[in-house]
Amino acid sequence: MSSEAAKVVVPESVLRKQKREEQWAADKKEKALVEKKKSIESRKLISSRAKQYAEEYDAQEKELVQLKREARLKGGFYVSPEAKLLFVIRIRGINAMHPKTRKILQLLRLRQIFNGVFLKVNKATINMLRRVEPYVAYGYPNLKSVRELIYKRGYGKLNKQRIPLSNNQVIEEVWLGQAQHHLH
Repeated sequence: MSSEAAKVVVPESVLRKQKREEQWAADKKEKALVEKKKSIESRKLISSRAKQYAEEYDAQEKELVQLKREARLKGGFYVSPEAKLLFVIRIRGINAMHPKTRKILQLLRLRQIFNGVFLKVNKATINMLRRVEPYVAYGYPNLKSVRELIYKRGYGKLNKQRIPLSNNQVIEEVWLGQAQHHLH
């Protein structure tokens, strides 16, 4: 009986399929190891950057406290520097709008009601905002609200597709792709 089982011929196609699947499994395992190593390295880099940023923020806060104390000792007041970032949101529609105002809203990428954008604070943007003030609401966001807005509503464009910015991986891929493109 055992000699009959040994004589069973396995078709060539089945053997090839087994070999191919073993090769795929090996490739998959190798790729997973490379991914794991890469993610560990990137995690180390991210944590070191986070520490550096935290130290910088602490140093800035300490410096701010020190400047306020010095100003109080001298009998004056400390005026904090102006913010560098604005968040602007459109709150009104297009009824009876001056053409110049409409053009400014287009330049600010506020074509629809309840669209929001981040802007750099400079003389040009402040003057534009003065012109469209009745149609927009704006303010200076803190780091927490910027992070929440980007993770909740932020999208990036990759291959003409909108991809939600849930983590840095999308940006890293795009950035690496552009860097390789510039090298060639």
